[in-house]
Amino acid sequence: MYTPEEIVETYEMLSLQHLNIRTITVGINLLGCLDKDPNRLKRNIYTKVVETALRLNKAVKEVEAKYGVEIVNKRIAVTPIAILLEPFAEESDASKIGLELATALDNAAEDGGIDYIGGYSALVHKGFTKGDLTLIQSISEVLSSTNRVCSCVNIASTRTGINVDAALKMGEVIKKTSELTADRKGVGCAKLVTFANAPEDNPFMPGAYHGLGEPEVSVNVGISGPAVIRAIVEKNQDLDLRQLADLVKRTAFKVTRVGELLGREVAKLMDVQFSTVDLSLAPTPKQGESIANILEAMGLERCGAPGTTAALMLLTDAVKKGGSMATTFVGGLSGAFIPVSEDAGMVEAVRAGALNLEKLEAMTAVCSAGLDMIAVPGDTPAETLAGIILDEAAICVSNDKPGGVRIIPVPHAKAGEYVDFGGLLGSTVVMEVSRFRSDRFVRRGGQIPAPIHSFRG
Repeated sequence: MYTPEEIVETYEMLSLQHLNIRTITVGINLLGCLDKDPNRLKRNIYTKVVETALRLNKAVKEVEAKYGVEIVNKRIAVTPIAILLEPFAEESDASKIGLELATALDNAAEDGGIDYIGGYSALVHKGFTKGDLTLIQSISEVLSSTNRVCSCVNIASTRTGINVDAALKMGEVIKKTSELTADRKGVGCAKLVTFANAPEDNPFMPGAYHGLGEPEVSVNVGISGPAVIRAIVEKNQDLDLRQLADLVKRTAFKVTRVGELLGREVAKLMDVQFSTVDLSLAPTPKQGESIANILEAMGLERCGAPGTTAALMLLTDAVKKGGSMATTFVGGLSGAFIPVSEDAGMVEAVRAGALNLEKLEAMTAVCSAGLDMIAVPGDTPAETLAGIILDEAAICVSNDKPGGVRIIPVPHAKAGEYVDFGGLLGSTVVMEVSRFRSDRFVRRGGQIPAPIHSFRG
């Protein structure tokens, strides 16, 4: 039996607080598409992605109609394309082949009704293969010439340390991508993330790819719910932080149960394996869906004020504790996202001078998304971008957590200027970057060794 209070609560969550499933992302193994003829390879990839996408769309429509819960995004993640490029890596037109594979992915996503497709990716945390280098060299052109393709490159892990050469390459890729999309304010960089400890089952873009340890096809769910959590916090101003953490935990349990239910239903209809639920709170530019506003409802005057990192830790931990009891398998990033331009409260905090790049970096130590959707001046050097990437990677490697950098050098923009990327990418203030250089450090290259976490064997 459901109590009247539970029925009212469910109604409020769905109708007033706009609870939804942020994304259902289907992972696809493309290794069976391999062919020595690049044209046949493209056709194989296109066919497999479109067929899966159409099945996903059909299943999502049935589940939405049955349960009345919106599934905002339908996405696909594929095997890292760098692996598929290995047979062609020594050919003179290898980068062109990479672009053609990306175009095939983009066309398949469009024809299959998919919002984004991830997996134009490489895993280089300990070094490069020829396929990895081919892919990295082609990223900028791919992201500037496709609409739905997303890219991530993993440059670090807790067990291997940090590939400094890769960080520098990614700084250069980010600069070039910004320049090639200068007419769109460098927005190509919004589809690119440089990762540390990248998970194989992440449903969120642009960091999603289908890992080699995953099944042939799998369903991963990314939940939402910031408006639900915010409403709970605002209604309970008299609770101490221990009581508040428990309330957030209980609420996260309920939100996650919705994601678990819908994900399993979609997987059943598609006749594929249900994999994981990502417990991340994901904001949008819409009113009421801000992580910053949740932190402010806890008692901070502005997100970025002293105590912000502690409040974010409480929120992230409570969501994980509640969510992990509601789902059999937890995956992806599972934390609280703090993408600046996609969170209206974060933008206001930057505008007010309460939040800067250094404070955001400190906050990433207790959340999972890393430095996300940050606009910086267009003349920021590639070496400085690489230094920012290395700092974030160091936090992730030392704390054994996933995280990345999605940063946009806005062409011709200066610190303090306002920039609008449009749609769900939002708008933000261009943030100031340190004027002190790290060129000599970054250009030393090599590998930063993995840290010691225990002296026991």
